[in-house]
Amino acid sequence: MWPFCKRYSYTNSGVLRGATDWHCHLLPGVDDGIQRIEDTLTLLHLYQQVGFSHVWFTPHVMEDTPNTLPVLRERFAEVQEAWAAELRRVGCEQPGHEQAGVPSLQLHLAAENMLDNLFEERLEAGELLPLGTEGDQLLVETSYYNPPFDLWGILEKVQAAGYHPVLAHPERYLYMTERDYERLHQMGVRLQLNLPSLVGGYGPEAKARAQRLLSLDYYSFKGSDTHRIKQFEATISECVLKESCLKQITKLQ
Repeated sequence: MWPFCKRYSYTNSGVLRGATDWHCHLLPGVDDGIQRIEDTLTLLHLYQQVGFSHVWFTPHVMEDTPNTLPVLRERFAEVQEAWAAELRRVGCEQPGHEQAGVPSLQLHLAAENMLDNLFEERLEAGELLPLGTEGDQLLVETSYYNPPFDLWGILEKVQAAGYHPVLAHPERYLYMTERDYERLHQMGVRLQLNLPSLVGGYGPEAKARAQRLLSLDYYSFKGSDTHRIKQFEATISECVLKESCLKQITKLQ
């Protein structure tokens, strides 16, 4: 008889309390993520209720979504101002809000960079929004189906420019083999797990790949890759994981 395995949602497990979301699309109206600032604020309240302490806004930057740094920074400043006003409003309506164990959520801006021709131009020009407080990490992605020409060379260029490449959701790249993942790990590319992957948010193959990479300790970061309110709610509250899997997630930044 198989032993009983406890299962918990991300919320009920407490694994996200004090956590950082290193990848999401909450910056409104700049890509295929959240479109209205009101929805951004709703999600930030949800983040705070779950227990996140930091969230990195990582809008797409690619040839099809050629966001510029001034536009992204201006929009981010608008969100910061709106969130500060929202916290003041909540504080007035609910005295002692923060003392009740709901700390203020810290917001940060970076970008998710597609490894295309636009990326190489920006890398050479230094026109990038790096990830992390030290400004030495760069969140990058590729097509789900095909690698960019000279993938390994591009990653080496990122490293030569002084950045640690952080590859977003590697479990979703159908062209990658276990040998590719091993090569990424060996060359020092840091991998970012999408939390929905482990609960089947992108299908069984991505789930199996995520479980495998997690078991190999190849991941360094975790992120929600949130694009919609319902997506976030389903990921953190409605789906459950084994206790052993959740323990591995706690090791990630």
